Amino acid sequence: MQSITTYYPRVEDVRKAAERLKGIAALTPLMQNMQYSKRYDCKVLMKREDLQQVRSYKIRGAYNKMSTLSESQKENGIVCASAGNHAQGVAHSCKLLHIKGTIYMPAPTPRQKIDQVNMFGEDYIDIVLFGDTFDDAYHEALDACERLNKTFVHPFNDEQVIEGQATVGLEILEQYDDPIDYVFVPIGGGGLASGLSEVMKQLAPNAKIIGIEPAGAPAMLESLKNNRLVRLKSIDGFVDGAAVRRVGDKTFAICKENLFDICTVPEGMICQTILDLYNRDAIVVEPAGAMSLAVLEQYKEDIKGKTVVCIVSGSNNDITRTAEIKERALLHANLKHYFIVKFPQRAGALKEFVAEILGPNDDITHFDYTKKTNRANGAAVVGIELKKASDLEPLITKMKLHHFYGDYLNDKPDLFQFLI
Repeated sequence: MQSITTYYPRVEDVRKAAERLKGIAALTPLMQNMQYSKRYDCKVLMKREDLQQVRSYKIRGAYNKMSTLSESQKENGIVCASAGNHAQGVAHSCKLLHIKGTIYMPAPTPRQKIDQVNMFGEDYIDIVLFGDTFDDAYHEALDACERLNKTFVHPFNDEQVIEGQATVGLEILEQYDDPIDYVFVPIGGGGLASGLSEVMKQLAPNAKIIGIEPAGAPAMLESLKNNRLVRLKSIDGFVDGAAVRRVGDKTFAICKENLFDICTVPEGMICQTILDLYNRDAIVVEPAGAMSLAVLEQYKEDIKGKTVVCIVSGSNNDITRTAEIKERALLHANLKHYFIVKFPQRAGALKEFVAEILGPNDDITHFDYTKKTNRANGAAVVGIELKKASDLEPLITKMKLHHFYGDYLNDKPDLFQFLI
């Protein structure tokens, strides 16, 4: 069995972190969301960490850590590795504290994120693009720390970082006087969940803390199941703010003791929640920020009549991802389907397919066909969006009856990955 570091943040240390953060981290609102409150017959309160200046709670941990460095550590500078929110929190803290920092990011990091980090850090930071993944950048950053005698600012597995993130829990209790029944908190590396859960354990012990991970990256869940730290062999990086292969030893130990439950939510459900929040409440969230609301459907019987707090952790969402978000939401709802369709090599075949096979509300959203042979039938890859999930079986039946059906691609991941 692995040895796990036994550290638990003290409330007095979290209060000291809150003092350091005054005027730096915004006191974000705790506001009731009427849409979700009505849907689940309970009071749903959203802790809006997406409204921080750096658009996520990460400024809390980064600034708290960096403000406690010794003068020699500040003079030597800091290093961090991140592909998103942590980098922005560190960059902003570098500028505020006048500390030189080097931020390692994977080479495929979108230009928008790099520009944001540069904007917050200005002349106080240098960005190094290294490797293809976060792990590549992380290990290079650690090597640079050792080689140059700099301080590494970890995104989650650090005592001062955890205490900074824990101020979210302190604020919730200061903003709401009545009892809280549930708190739903997203988990990536576990810094926010561990800090918040320890504050709640000490100051509001009746509140049940539920951790949420993306289905494609359940590092904390697998670690808790196995009672040891587990490194995932592969992850779906779509929920980039919460997709890690391995959580921290400090965060694991705290979450192991404090979480009432932990569960995963499918990426498609997260995408639908992003769209719902934008369309109904004009709230822009990133995938990790939507998880605490996306998971409520799984707890709808437990939370009836209760007071529920959902941590909306961030809003650093790239507009270029909108098409993929919509696609994943439709796939999750069983409304988007891809087929190989065999078209007879004659004039009017496509017109027949549209008129005789598709229903009045069906829509072709993808069509890929090139005539390369003189065979009787030519195959096309066709994407069809339905209005109702129940329309799928009748559609397949008609395709087979009229000899258009070739294959169904949604359940063939090796082929399907090339379509989305």
